Amino acid sequence: MGVGGMETMTSRAIPIRGILLALLLLLAVPAAVGQHDHSSHQSEPAPAAQQPSSEERSSRPMRDQDPHAAHGERQQPGANLELGFGSGTAWLPQSSPSYMWMKSYRDWNVMTHANLVIGFNKQGGLRGAGKLQSQNWLMLMQDRKLGSGTLQLRQMFTAEPLTTPRPGFPQLFQTGETYRGKALVDHQHPHDLIGELSARYVVPVSENLQWSIYGGLAGEPAVGPVTFMHRGSALEIPDAPLSHHLQDSTHITFGVITTGLTYKRVKVEGSVFNGREPDEERTNFDFGALDSWAGRVSFAPGRNWTASYAYGFLRKPEALEDNNIVRQTAMLSYNRPLAAGNWATSLVWGRNRKTGHADSVQNSYLVETTLNFAQKNYAYTRLELVDKDELFPEGDGPGGHHASFRIGGYTFGGVRDIVQSSAGQVGIGAEVTFYSKPDVLDSYYGKRPVSFQIFVRLRPPKMTH
Repeated sequence: MGVGGMETMTSRAIPIRGILLALLLLLAVPAAVGQHDHSSHQSEPAPAAQQPSSEERSSRPMRDQDPHAAHGERQQPGANLELGFGSGTAWLPQSSPSYMWMKSYRDWNVMTHANLVIGFNKQGGLRGAGKLQSQNWLMLMQDRKLGSGTLQLRQMFTAEPLTTPRPGFPQLFQTGETYRGKALVDHQHPHDLIGELSARYVVPVSENLQWSIYGGLAGEPAVGPVTFMHRGSALEIPDAPLSHHLQDSTHITFGVITTGLTYKRVKVEGSVFNGREPDEERTNFDFGALDSWAGRVSFAPGRNWTASYAYGFLRKPEALEDNNIVRQTAMLSYNRPLAAGNWATSLVWGRNRKTGHADSVQNSYLVETTLNFAQKNYAYTRLELVDKDELFPEGDGPGGHHASFRIGGYTFGGVRDIVQSSAGQVGIGAEVTFYSKPDVLDSYYGKRPVSFQIFVRLRPPKMTH
């Protein structure tokens, strides 16, 4: 059954202490941030008459394209940082909402993102498990004017090393990284305690041209789409995509430098970085040579759209494989603000070509969408097809070692906010996931496995840029 199946049967530990610690950390953040400065943000979209048109925005220098500054209000964090900030240096649609606490301190804008999900996860089938768990993260961002440009600092943390059941979050058909020296299968690994420690500087070269440089002890290179936990289309979904390690697994990289040029609504950037994935010790830094590289081009045709394509070379990312990976990714994102909500959709493609000891190609296709309606309600779905060649790392499955299987995951769920205030939001949610797979896997996973989750989600209030 592999390491995933064995751990499912032998480890039923419930990380109660870790979950309580994550909850206390999140609840302590509003007090640390202080009272909201309502002049620095809006909790609801401004009336259309107060918003500049897209033509007006595009006719101004980017450093002036801030609707709050146009009305004499304090500039929002990130307003000078190109068009719309996602994860690392990736772009989200400019109209995307964020959930954060904000304030200003002297010349600094300070922004705090956070998300805490506590729930029961029951994965079905012969290799499934039922566990209490918590996914969570805390992100701090500070920016200020520095010379003619804008400096931004970022720090991201998680308590998942304490809140993840062993050997990881149960998730059928998920692969990537290791546990106790063996490949992790049918589980999603916890993220590292420190997910980002980075700095970024953006400076105008001319009215329509900007230059940026980004670097971090921990950060994200320009090789993937916006990471799933920061995409508007995935904000309500507690799971990582099954295609995570073909698309956005580089979002925690210990050593990265990225530079790029932005001309109007087009950005071209390149990265050098440490291609190795984090090891099993989730509380340290896993530094290595900057031996991998990537390039990405992004396009934002309007406030509601972004598109990107990236190509990168990752030197020996997997601890147990002596292979290099050539990765290609593409993403198309659409966000539409609604009178009483928001609609966000993403299409993502990711492709790994392994070179070296075992030459092979895996593709992944994902579409996810989240509709926020009547303010407090969220309905979401994630549909994906992904090639998996690591389900039987010991070579004991059908087809032998590194046999590849086309897996489908189809998730449907919803969340209802029971608390919405200036302090934050609390929602209750549930989801169900169905799968498609080759019949040859029936004896390992069951004929029609079905998984479900019920959970509580806590986060800061909604802010609209």
